[in-house]
Amino acid sequence: MSTTLFISDLHLDSARPEVSRALASFLGQHKDCERLYILGDLFEAWLGDDDDSAIARDTAGMLRRFTASGPKLFLMQGNRDFLLGEAFCHSVGGHLLTDPTVIELYGESTLLMHGDTLCSGDTQYQQFRAVARSTDFQKEFLGHSLDQRRIIADQLRKKSKEATSGKSEDIMDVTETSVEKAMHLAGARQLIHGHTHRPARHDGHAGTRWVLGDWATKGWFIEASSTNIYLHNFLINS
Repeated sequence: MSTTLFISDLHLDSARPEVSRALASFLGQHKDCERLYILGDLFEAWLGDDDDSAIARDTAGMLRRFTASGPKLFLMQGNRDFLLGEAFCHSVGGHLLTDPTVIELYGESTLLMHGDTLCSGDTQYQQFRAVARSTDFQKEFLGHSLDQRRIIADQLRKKSKEATSGKSEDIMDVTETSVEKAMHLAGARQLIHGHTHRPARHDGHAGTRWVLGDWATKGWFIEASSTNIYLHNFLINS
């Protein structure tokens, strides 16, 4: 049976090799799927498509072998890897998606998002996001050497962690108003997203919202077919 898979928030990093191993195993087990969508934050940080780190090279190799076996691959930028570009996606045989994107999922119009724009109550983050996604910011950042970009990225991550530690859990979750608005504008009754690290299925007035989990002690994925859709998890061995 043809299946389509969705994952997000792996936050791949050299400090967590077990997650990279889990991804390699996952890709090997699902080479017979039709499509795989990675809905943002594949990497903990992405310095640009010229990133020459071991984690970048190893992940590219995994994805290249996966697409060579047949499945179609689609990638979306997250809040951690918002500089992921066409060059990287093309190099691994994948396609870069805009956020948001609407697809036809076995007859169901489905909205795909990373999910950070749905957290509209976190105004501080939304202001930062607007700056970070601007052409001027990205042009200036990418103009630095890779070593300089690593230093800047580390500084930004530290500031982000400090800011997050002082926020309530509720303010960092999606707002129902933003969810309903996004689904209405997309004309979709189904939404799949990540970002919040709160895996669940929500049935509401606007339709069904699926939330992917982050890959920490468990790996999470959604499996859809013409007959059903499931949210799965599995243990990640350290």
